Amino acid sequence: MRVQTTIEIFDYWNRIRGAADAPLKSQVEPSAVPHLLQSLFILERRDGGDIGFRLAGTRICDLFGRDLRGERFSSLWANSQLADIERTAMGVMDHAMPALFNATGYSTVGHQASFEIIMMPLRSPDGACDRLLGAIAPAAAASWLEIVPLEFLALDRSRLLPGKFDKPAPADLRPINRIVAGKSIHFGQVMRRMVSQLLSVEAR
Repeated sequence: MRVQTTIEIFDYWNRIRGAADAPLKSQVEPSAVPHLLQSLFILERRDGGDIGFRLAGTRICDLFGRDLRGERFSSLWANSQLADIERTAMGVMDHAMPALFNATGYSTVGHQASFEIIMMPLRSPDGACDRLLGAIAPAAAASWLEIVPLEFLALDRSRLLPGKFDKPAPADLRPINRIVAGKSIHFGQVMRRMVSQLLSVEAR
């Protein structure tokens, strides 16, 4: 984890959870992290079985050029990765273990940028982990971000985050991380080659 936004929100989540594996959603106080709000989101498990945006900060919506509230989280990602993204997000809820994504965002005109995306479980009063607190932040500043919308994200790597957990990483999440990383690295390389070729043709 290298981006200040993801580091700070992960530290905050760790503080409010204390000795628990995940904090209650009522423990999240927006006033405690006002400078991060524009980059934060909350996902919820919906009745249809998918995971969607309950809230999305203004900067995240600006990155994609639209209001994301109500959209499926997986709709931001490359079509070939939809199932893996949905399954990993479900796993964060089911096992109450946070995860970090490294991803590349692609615009319709060939721009690309690297992002860190963190997801951390939240519990309802009944004890169920049915929401995720997260953040999306660029790894480096780029003048076109929030002006030229992102078309989709491609997952380069995902991993569970270390913490004071008594339980090991679930077996059903470990292979997902390895498989997704392998497929995504190849996918990202292919996309970068395609974008490079398109730009070189336009420059002629």
